[in-house]
Amino acid sequence: MTQPGRLGTGIGWRPEIAEAVEHMPGVDWVEAVSENLCPGHLPESLRRLRERGVTVVPHGVSLGLGGADRPDESRLAALAERAEALGAPLVTEHIAFVRAGGDLTASPSLEAGHLLPVPRTRDALDVLCENVRIAQAALPVPLAVENIAALLRWPGEEMTEGQFLYDLADRTGVRLLIDVANLHTNHVNRGEDPSRALDELPVEAIAYVHVAGGFERDGVWHDSHAHPVPRPVLGILADLASRVTPPGVLLERDDNFPEPGELETELAAIRTTLAEAGGAAGRATRPKTREDAEPATRPEAVTDAGPENGPATRPAAGVKAPAVRPSAPPAAPDRADPDRADPDPDAPGPSSDPASGLDPAPARARQRLALAQAALLSALVAGTPVPEGFDRVRTRVQARALAAKRADVVAKVAAELPELLGDGYRAAFLGYAQGRPMTGGYRRDALDFAEHLLLTGDPRDARTRHLLREWWLERSGPAPRSRRPAARLARATRRVLLRH
Repeated sequence: MTQPGRLGTGIGWRPEIAEAVEHMPGVDWVEAVSENLCPGHLPESLRRLRERGVTVVPHGVSLGLGGADRPDESRLAALAERAEALGAPLVTEHIAFVRAGGDLTASPSLEAGHLLPVPRTRDALDVLCENVRIAQAALPVPLAVENIAALLRWPGEEMTEGQFLYDLADRTGVRLLIDVANLHTNHVNRGEDPSRALDELPVEAIAYVHVAGGFERDGVWHDSHAHPVPRPVLGILADLASRVTPPGVLLERDDNFPEPGELETELAAIRTTLAEAGGAAGRATRPKTREDAEPATRPEAVTDAGPENGPATRPAAGVKAPAVRPSAPPAAPDRADPDRADPDPDAPGPSSDPASGLDPAPARARQRLALAQAALLSALVAGTPVPEGFDRVRTRVQARALAAKRADVVAKVAAELPELLGDGYRAAFLGYAQGRPMTGGYRRDALDFAEHLLLTGDPRDARTRHLLREWWLERSGPAPRSRRPAARLARATRRVLLRH
């Protein structure tokens, strides 16, 4: 695997802090959310950064590589277009699913509006590997994929996070974007040991590292990206940097932006953490090989019995743990699956073509994953029963978090709605969202919310209702009213419908 290029220390570029980022000392590179960029009309701030030689990496959030469906060609084309417009050395996405349902389940398509965890099973890994290969073939630059934070644990998981990521990188050659804040989140929420995950990772595959803040409430860690980076997250960064020098480290902040000086202080803390861990990182990390698959036979390793995930290795006293390939636990006999060795030859899509060079996932693996993800997402956004094996309390916490995020994002993409509705916006939106899943993205969600209010006679104030109706009419067509033929007829028709 080719070693990723050096990036240095960076910060997530957001419009709210664009000017501050431009003047921030020591920023080697920035990352911008791909879906928020238009290649033909890049923000002037990003243009100026590019002219100064600052690297800009597009970071995707909507591809859903961990979903049961193959990646959408138009989304891949959009990500590729942004990479080329920015002259980016790589693009990044997430190991997550963001939608479910549809043809594979013969059920309505549902949008999560959020990154949700994939089960660490062989079915999910097969599907993810094929989806990653499809994405790699469509992109003009290398792809790196990010581990995500999660509140929920899937029942019946067959691998640890480190094992899952190792096999993904091993089978596809994809690079890894390791978010140490997400490792901390999963430690608090799911009891997973960040150090063990780092033991099992192929650190030579790391493209760069994310660092971010969050907060804890009622024993649940929320990966908010709106709070200062806590000390435990910097501790995990130090642990990683003691094993390998990361090619790049980036501070993420998405909301509740502080004064520029506070962001600069956080960047300085990251640099200090890396420098202090640099001595250990100077020891070369040798690439992991298949011969490392039985670490217990090595004289410097001793074995701990893991309570859930099988044997784990730790170094003997005073000995640095070698880079080893984690051993996946053996499959349970009752999970034998004959179609894994003999993929369905009728699996749809271009990736099932043997001439493509891809290793297609079994069609039945995709369908099993599709059904499982649709059942979970439906419970989270449509109020259907929680699937067997999931923690019901955590599922309710996740459902409330999704609804809250949905309200927050709609308030950003359609800022006129909270202005029109005032303090009643949030309660009205959460009431609307209950049992009404998002099916077409946040802008469509904003229009559907406004239409719902008008059809139900809200708001009661006549002037506010009039302004809301005008707002909806202006945005509900394919183009602004002033540019549409027969605009008056369309407006009159909609008004008649609204009155009924």
